[in-house]
Amino acid sequence: MIKIASSLLSANFVRLEEEINNIQQAGADILHLDIMDGHFVPNLTFGLPVIKQIKDIAQIPVDVHLMVTNPDVYLETLGKWNIDYVSFHQEAESHIHRQLKVLQEKGVKAGIALNPATPVETIFPVIADLDFVLIMSVNPGFGGQSFIPLVYKKIEILRKLADQINPDLEIEVDGGVNNINAAKLINTGADILVAGSFVFGSDDYKKQIQSLRNK
Repeated sequence: MIKIASSLLSANFVRLEEEINNIQQAGADILHLDIMDGHFVPNLTFGLPVIKQIKDIAQIPVDVHLMVTNPDVYLETLGKWNIDYVSFHQEAESHIHRQLKVLQEKGVKAGIALNPATPVETIFPVIADLDFVLIMSVNPGFGGQSFIPLVYKKIEILRKLADQINPDLEIEVDGGVNNINAAKLINTGADILVAGSFVFGSDDYKKQIQSLRNK
């Protein structure tokens, strides 16, 4: 069953609680939070206090994507708050096994995120230790970008290997997801589709979510 994660990066920050309630009622399965530090990517978004407040009011799982240069600074805290999914970038962390265990020991689903130009083969040594992989289909840092088609092949390669070594691995795709590419993403092996501007930029959140799911 495909899961739809609504990216709050595209929500109205002034009405964030209202937006969260609306997106949950519209049928989103997951709340996706992009955490940017202004260093790993040229933008700033949610800090830890805001993450905690969102988690406290969320009625569905919360997925934190760390686009930061020092993910280890966040992991203990996110684990204590029982965040449901946490991913950090392969490109930003030298001690991947250690950081995965920090999260998993707290009962958090731990994942690795990959930029579009980072080969999926770079995570093969840790694939058995992962709960999910977040494949970026745009370059991280800003919402509303166009989908990069090369990720189809990355998903296909990862799905084939995961089915052999770690069949419970979830593949999440983030960036430019819409009702045109959703079907191919699902058929190629994606389990979680992250949608931001496609949903929040519309007048009918429920209709947009259903258009992604019913493929």
